[in-house]
Amino acid sequence: MALISSNTPAAGSRLERLKGAPRKPGEASFFFYDAHFKNDAVKILPGEYFVHDEDMLIMTTLGSCIAACLWDRNAKVGGMNHFMLPDGAGDSGRYGSYAMELLINEMMKRGANRMTMEAKVFGGGQVISGMNTMNVGERNTSFVIDYLKTERIPIVSKDVLDIYPRKVCFLPGSGKAMVKRLAPAHPEALVQQDRIAAQKALPAATGGGSVDLF
Repeated sequence: MALISSNTPAAGSRLERLKGAPRKPGEASFFFYDAHFKNDAVKILPGEYFVHDEDMLIMTTLGSCIAACLWDRNAKVGGMNHFMLPDGAGDSGRYGSYAMELLINEMMKRGANRMTMEAKVFGGGQVISGMNTMNVGERNTSFVIDYLKTERIPIVSKDVLDIYPRKVCFLPGSGKAMVKRLAPAHPEALVQQDRIAAQKALPAATGGGSVDLF
């Protein structure tokens, strides 16, 4: 895989092509070159997803939110989403029920099959003290586990719950995932995400598979 040697995409580079391509609703669009991994990358924001068949990095940072990383072992295509709550009104990737279908459908458009998909799941942390009565992280975690069980998509590894924010990196071409538990110092952006999720929620450990730490 050819990597870019500077922060400025060369003419005709993968980053330049991705930045210039039209985006679908909810598809991530924050492309950059990651100097740590020396690779092209895209950042997933809450409510977004991204699917690809090459090993560019798909990255996100989670509090009580969930990121599901799906990979098809035959088609060698994968993707990640980032949702804030299990369900809600309207078609929005901020809700797990819509985010999961959106991710699966986009992967199937690239040749994936539900029968050969596997999942790695991250997030659901209680990063804001005093928010435990809302159980947002637990609800999100329970939702995604139940959803994948219903869809018969095996979870080959996970790092969920506890009190930690997490940074997650996923390589969709190979299905490799990496997770870093961040210090529970309540980064302001994550606190804001979780407060929004908690407000909307008001009434109206790693398993098997390969997940590397970094």
